[in-house]
Amino acid sequence: MTDSPTAVLDDAPLAPRAVELVRCTYRVMARQGSHRLSLQDIAEEAGVSKGLLLYHFKTKDNLLVATMRWALQRTAERIQRGTADASDARDALRSLVQAVFVSPQLNRDFNLFYLDLVEHAARVEAYQELHQLLRTVINDLYAQVIQRGVDEGVFDVEDVDGAARVMRAQIEGTFLQWMQDDDWQGTHGRYRDECHAALLRLLGAG
Repeated sequence: MTDSPTAVLDDAPLAPRAVELVRCTYRVMARQGSHRLSLQDIAEEAGVSKGLLLYHFKTKDNLLVATMRWALQRTAERIQRGTADASDARDALRSLVQAVFVSPQLNRDFNLFYLDLVEHAARVEAYQELHQLLRTVINDLYAQVIQRGVDEGVFDVEDVDGAARVMRAQIEGTFLQWMQDDDWQGTHGRYRDECHAALLRLLGAG
């Protein structure tokens, strides 16, 4: 059985050197996926020994989950920055969508990486922590924006948590379709706007 990655899911910040290794892992995974990924691939990308990776993360699984946490936290920080100064819930939703649909290349890299780890979480016990991580980092942020809209009388939602799950499904589904578009760079803005319009309808604010 693979070692549990729980140790890297606490609140302790990563050391600067470990963050650089995580960045390299993210780049390699976005480029070639996890199925063919080895610690040696990451070590070569980072210009370090494989032993240094093991020193910081103990196992490959720990490294991959730490990388997922880092990537999700970057997304969460963009959402929080974008919604913090929003004048109302509609503006907060618009800012959230803009923070998620950040750019064609960054979105493509993230979703290739994300889909790879979601598959791992469904198949490999060591990645079960990922489900809770996604719920606490992503669903809760979506729920905060929805709750604000409910409190302001802008969104017509009875089940905030349920709406957050559907909202996440809408966003992730939009990305899945966008990534299959031959002109994924040129259509990024259109898919973003269509997703925003769909979310307004979902929340009863269309």
